[in-house]
Amino acid sequence: MDKVPITVRGFAAMEEELKHRQQVERPRIVAAISEARAHGDLSENAEYHAAKEAQSHNEGRVLELESMISRAEIIDVSKLSGDKIKFGATVKLVDDDTEEEKTYQIVGEPEADVHAGRVSITSPIARALIGKAVGDTVEVTTPGGGKSYEVVGVRYGG
Repeated sequence: MDKVPITVRGFAAMEEELKHRQQVERPRIVAAISEARAHGDLSENAEYHAAKEAQSHNEGRVLELESMISRAEIIDVSKLSGDKIKFGATVKLVDDDTEEEKTYQIVGEPEADVHAGRVSITSPIARALIGKAVGDTVEVTTPGGGKSYEVVGVRYGG
């Protein structure tokens, strides 16, 4: 089993979600199943089937979180430094075509959220950025076609 790189913040969020699913969602779903079961005939009981489906989804996510937590390689970004881009770096880019600035932090897959500016280490943009430094130009193949960015900033620790 491969280790999953993750920031301290990402690991804490996974632990919090796991705790919530085990201590809040699981009992809530069990109560919903019991209540629906009390309504009688289960074959045509939509509440029962919905609750069982929610239970299946919740338990699947619990297993997924437990697996990721057991394989997590926690990397404290605040202790990283350097000029080259690596895991944990917050990178400021300028789109060569539109002059638009974008800032991304390279994080582990479980914590990636492009809308929050966090891209997975396995994403095309992160793979293109690894090893680069300020002043370098990177070519990224995106679903919308090729994009070219200039690296204008690299920082660690936040």
